[in-house]
Amino acid sequence: MTRSTPSIGVALLGLGNVGGGVVRLLDDNAHAIQARLGARLHVRAIAVRDPDKAQRVVEVDRALLTDLEHAIARPDVDLVCELIGGTTDARRAVLAAIAAGKHVVTANKALLAEHGAEVFAAAEAAGVDVYYEAAVCGGVPIIRVLREGLASDRVEALWGIVNGTSNYILSTMTETRRAFADILRDAQALGYAEADPALDIGGGDAAHKLAILVGLCFGTTVDVHAIPTEGIAPVAPIDLAYAERFGYVVKPLAIARDHGHAVEARVHPALVPGNWLLADVSGAKNAVYVQSYALGGSMYYGAGAGMLPTAMAVVSDMIEIGRNMYARAAGAPVRPRPAEARPLLPLADIRTKYYLRFGVVDQPGVLGQLMTILGAHRVSIAQVVQGTGEPVQVVVVTHEAREGDMRAALAEIDRLAVVCEAARVIRIAG
Repeated sequence: MTRSTPSIGVALLGLGNVGGGVVRLLDDNAHAIQARLGARLHVRAIAVRDPDKAQRVVEVDRALLTDLEHAIARPDVDLVCELIGGTTDARRAVLAAIAAGKHVVTANKALLAEHGAEVFAAAEAAGVDVYYEAAVCGGVPIIRVLREGLASDRVEALWGIVNGTSNYILSTMTETRRAFADILRDAQALGYAEADPALDIGGGDAAHKLAILVGLCFGTTVDVHAIPTEGIAPVAPIDLAYAERFGYVVKPLAIARDHGHAVEARVHPALVPGNWLLADVSGAKNAVYVQSYALGGSMYYGAGAGMLPTAMAVVSDMIEIGRNMYARAAGAPVRPRPAEARPLLPLADIRTKYYLRFGVVDQPGVLGQLMTILGAHRVSIAQVVQGTGEPVQVVVVTHEAREGDMRAALAEIDRLAVVCEAARVIRIAG
C-alpha cells in the first residue's frame, strides 16, 4: 500500500493577475513543488468579489469560488494568501486569518507599510507565520536576502529602483529625449502604468516598499507617510541631457541609511553615476543595491512586477511556510521585532551632492550672484555650465552639502529679479 501525499490547504483571496499566476504556477509546477516540499499545496477556496463573473485570468473550478469570510473560515485551510490589495478589506482579512490560526502570505506592500506592526504582533501572539516576498520588487527575492542571506551581517545602506513604472518612463526619456507626458501615455497603453498612475509616478508606491525594507534592514519601524517622497514628473529631457554630460543617469531611487541615532529614508529621482550597476537597470526592471558591513556591496535585480514573476514569489513563500509547518517551526518571526524606536533623519539634515538648474536673464553678473549666494550658505560648487537661449540655463553640480543649507540658498536665489524660473533640484546618489 502506498502512502498518501500530505496536503496543505490554501485559500486564495483574489483572482486577479497575481492570483491567476499563482493558480497557474501551482498547476504547472505541481510535481516540482511536491518534490521540494514533500506535500501538495491544494487550493481549497478562492475568494472573489463576483462569483458569477464570466471571464477570468485563468479558468478554475467554480465550486471553489466564495467570499472572504467563508474562504478564511474553512477548517481544511491552513494557509491564506491575500492578493486583494488595498488596506481596508485586506487588513480585516489578514487579521481574521491570523486570529483563526492560519498562516498568511501577502503581496500587499501598502498593508505592511501602514499596518505591519499590528499584523506582525498579531501573528506572533497567534504563533503563525506571515511571509511577504512579493510585496517588494515582485520576483526579486530581496526580502529573503535581507531576512536570511544577510542575517549575520549588518546592513549600512541601500539604494533601490523599486518601481518599474517610474523606471520605464525615465529610461525611455533618457533613450528618446521625449517629454514625460508622452512616455506616460505609452506606458499606460503598454500596461506598465495604471489609468491613475499617481501612486507610481508620485513615489508613493516606492515609499511603501522602502518602509518595509527599512524594517528589515535596521530593525525599526518608520511612518511611511513621514518618508520624504518626490515624484518623477518634474524631470525634463534637458535634465537628462545635462546629467549625461556630467557622467550621470537619472533614476527613481528609494534610499535608506543607518545613522545610528536615526534612520535616513527618502524617495526621489536622483543622478546616479554612470559606472554604478544601478545606472544600467532600464525598462520596467527593479534592482536593490545593498551595502553591508561584512559582504560589502551586493545587488539584486529582476522583474519587479508581472503575473508570473510575482506569483513565483508568492508560491515560494507558501513553500517556506509549508517547510516551517513540517519542521514544527511555525511562529518563528519573519523579521526581528524593533529593538528600539528610532526617528527618521530630518530631510534638512541629510548631506548629499546636488544638480541645480536655473533659468536666468542673459545679463552680466548673474552667474556671480548665484555663486555668491550658494557660497554664503556653505554650498560648494564642483562644476558650472552656462547655456544659451531665453531664459539662459545655468546648471550647477555641487559638492556634498546639507539639504537645509541648500534649500535656504535656493529660497534666496529664487527671489532675485534676474531669475525667471524656480530652480530645478535633483539630488545626486553616491
